[in-house]
Amino acid sequence: MIPPFRNAVSTAFALLTLSTAACASDLPMKPYLDLKSARLALSAAEQEAERQGWPAVISVVDDAGEIILTVRMDKASTPAGVELAPGKARTAALFRRESGALEDAINGKRPAAATARGFVMMRGGVPLTVNGVIVGAIGVSADLPDHDEAIAKAGASALR
Repeated sequence: MIPPFRNAVSTAFALLTLSTAACASDLPMKPYLDLKSARLALSAAEQEAERQGWPAVISVVDDAGEIILTVRMDKASTPAGVELAPGKARTAALFRRESGALEDAINGKRPAAATARGFVMMRGGVPLTVNGVIVGAIGVSADLPDHDEAIAKAGASALR
């Protein structure tokens, strides 16, 4: 004879297993940024930088802020861009907004935002969106904030 406790545990485990199996296929699927799409965004940004004559460092990250691609164009204006571009992209991905909005907040009514460690709150980081879902971000470090932003937006528009 099976002790009642053991039978109850077996039954509960079986029900949990069935419940988990049934739910796994029902989980929503979210879009993600694959390498091909990251290359597309980076290429569009690089083309805009070349067209305008603004050599830059361009970085694309996934929705968790992890680097997928980074390119340092010939004659990119500052060596620091190699750290700034991925940082701007990471900031845009994790805050789910353009990094320029955070720069505006620091310079406006939210100077305490500057205390968020590890983020680059400067113009040039733009989220990458697919079907209304942020799948990553692109960050640019060229020469001027407006140029950074224009190049990043050109890259982001390639996925729309």
